[in-house]
Amino acid sequence: MPIVPDAKDWTWVLERACAECGFDPAATAFAAVPGSARASAARLAAALERPGARHRPDESTWSPLEYAAHVRDVCLIFTHRLDIARTGGPRTGPVIPAYDTAVTVGDNGIPMFANWDQDATAIAADYTAAETATVAVELTAAAETAARAFEAVPVTELDRAALRSNGSAFTIDSMARYFLHDLVHHVHDVEHG
Repeated sequence: MPIVPDAKDWTWVLERACAECGFDPAATAFAAVPGSARASAARLAAALERPGARHRPDESTWSPLEYAAHVRDVCLIFTHRLDIARTGGPRTGPVIPAYDTAVTVGDNGIPMFANWDQDATAIAADYTAAETATVAVELTAAAETAARAFEAVPVTELDRAALRSNGSAFTIDSMARYFLHDLVHHVHDVEHG
């Protein structure tokens, strides 16, 4: 059985705790995001050293390698999206298969980035064929870059807005917590899946 594409709108995690992984947005301060992102990436990188990191636990669940490659790309994409929100317009984005870097700016001056089809990227980038050691290094570097980008945001910018093309609205503050949930959730997937 192939992986079933994830079509859920996960923005609800900004309103209540995630019952699956335990992430609580209300208990997560913006200042905690960089350190927690680094820690999550380190746990995923460590999981890639285990025997069987390339193997799926069942036919409908990603392997630790696939989760780590996905989280690497999440870090790259959210670094890009943070840059968009901070500058209020288009920015050069990372080259990731099936990731649309296009940005529009509405009459209200709020930038809007394209929704990302993570499953299309997983297929186009062929996560299953990646090398575990390479992904571990890339993941660590991408998480460090994202962490530094969030650390560089002054408190006065936390309310800057951005939109996703599906209508979801973010501030830099809520985007940070949304980003971190993705990492925490996938650590949970790998360690408890």
